Formats: sequence, structure tokens, C-alpha cells
Amino acid sequence: MADQATFTEQALQYADALYAAALRMTRNAADAEDLLQETYLKAYRAFGSFTEGTNLKAWLYRILTNTYINIYRAKKRRPEESDIEDVEDLYMYHRLSGLEAASAGRSAEEEVLDQFSDLEVKSAIEELPEQFRLAVLLSDVEGFSYKEIADILGIPLGTVMSRLHRGRRALQKSLVELGMRKALVSDQG
Repeated sequence: MADQATFTEQALQYADALYAAALRMTRNAADAEDLLQETYLKAYRAFGSFTEGTNLKAWLYRILTNTYINIYRAKKRRPEESDIEDVEDLYMYHRLSGLEAASAGRSAEEEVLDQFSDLEVKSAIEELPEQFRLAVLLSDVEGFSYKEIADILGIPLGTVMSRLHRGRRALQKSLVELGMRKALVSDQG
């Protein structure tokens, strides 16, 4: 049984990461702030039921994601708004995480990806269907394991793997089509 007095000390360290995730989900700074506030309110109220020693970050992300899904269902998809400067994307995440390989050892995919602007990659991610976009963001941007994503979204592990596979394929297809339009790749196999 977790003590609510320790909530602030333990949970607020994740505020920046949760805000970034909320911003990617909502695509709007004001909505992201509202979502984060609602998440922390729900988490504070339920903190007594949190089991100490388990993954607090994943628990908070589950509350964030469930809150977003409930709001999303209630609003039935209103027109999208984006504050592009605040939205992180997969490409920048990989670069900032030190996953960029040395030029000599880079794959052809990495070389082609360098030809896309941040805006183009962000747009491709945002165009993914909601269920796939959430799975891709939680895995490839937030770095959660498949099991953690299953717990956060409240879905079976197999569904996570399926959504990730389909989401990544859709993202790949979108980027290949963009590459063809920009004459970066050919359609010859």
C-alpha cells in the first residue's frame, strides 16, 4: 500500500516525460496540459492502491493513456491541432538517444531517413490510425517494453505485437511513398 504523502516525491519526476507523451497523443499543448493534470489528479486519488516496488512510471502511463482514450471516445475525434515545435518524433528520439551509427556503419534505411525533414516524419507518425500510433509512440518513442505497453493499454501482449507490426509497416509504407515522391527511392523493388 503506497502512502499518498510520498506521491509528490515519487510521481512528479515523470511529469516532463508524461507531458511529452500527452502532447504526442493530443497534438495540442493546451489539451496535453489538461490531460497531464487529469492524469496526476487520478493518480493521486488512486495512489493508495499503488503497490510499492512495482513500475510507477508504467502505472502513470497507463492512467495517462486510459484518460486519453476516455476523452478521445467522448469527443469523437474533433479537428486536429498541432504545435509542431513541441512535438517530438521518432527520428529525433533516435538521434538524441545515441542510436545514430557512425557514418561508415549506417544502413541504407538510415541514410534515406536523413533525407526526410522532422516535420515529414512527425506527419507520417501522426497519420497512423490511433491504436497503432499509441503503440508505436509507447514503444519506439517512449521506450516501453511490449509487456509494459500491454499493461499500459490494458491489452494482450499479442495485440501489442500486432499493433506495433501493423503500425510500423504503415509508417514504413508512408515514408516509402514520400521517398518516391521526393525521388529518394525508386519503385523498382
